[in-house]
Amino acid sequence: MKPIWITNHISLKVIDETNSKEVLDFVVRNTDFLKPWEVERNADYYSIAYHESLLREEFRKIQEGSLFKVWIFKEDTIIGSIALSNIIRGAFQSCHLGYKMDEREQGKGIMTEALRAVIVVAFQQLQLHRIEANIMPSNKASMRVVEKLGFDHEGLARKYLKINGVWEDHIHMVLLNEEMH
Repeated sequence: MKPIWITNHISLKVIDETNSKEVLDFVVRNTDFLKPWEVERNADYYSIAYHESLLREEFRKIQEGSLFKVWIFKEDTIIGSIALSNIIRGAFQSCHLGYKMDEREQGKGIMTEALRAVIVVAFQQLQLHRIEANIMPSNKASMRVVEKLGFDHEGLARKYLKINGVWEDHIHMVLLNEEMH
């Protein structure tokens, strides 16, 4: 897929295992910053081989239609990612949203801008009806992003995901494709 350009300096790209070094650089650079929001990682996660395999599997899922994932590039450096995962068709037409941003790029509006582009893809190209984001209450920055984009609060999912070794509550945020009504 060709990049979805956001500005002269930021682009969104679907990648494969040939970008595993850039992904690993992003992961290592942001290990401590992302740790409170992610599942526990073992030593294998911090290897090129792991990310080659993961990116190969993600690319396969993108091709089959169960995943849409882009990486945010600033020049030649990965500074984040956005994934629409668990894409379900049929009567549901829904997905889960996940995203992460480089600590050095926080608070610049980049994720909000990038998510706007991904939402257009989700609703116009993928013809999804619903995007669901589940966010830990303590993740104020992430909540601000989805609130700015019009996501609605649908409730609290108690002990929803095991994050950093602890079952954490998550706020269930949803954006509906109003053009499909």
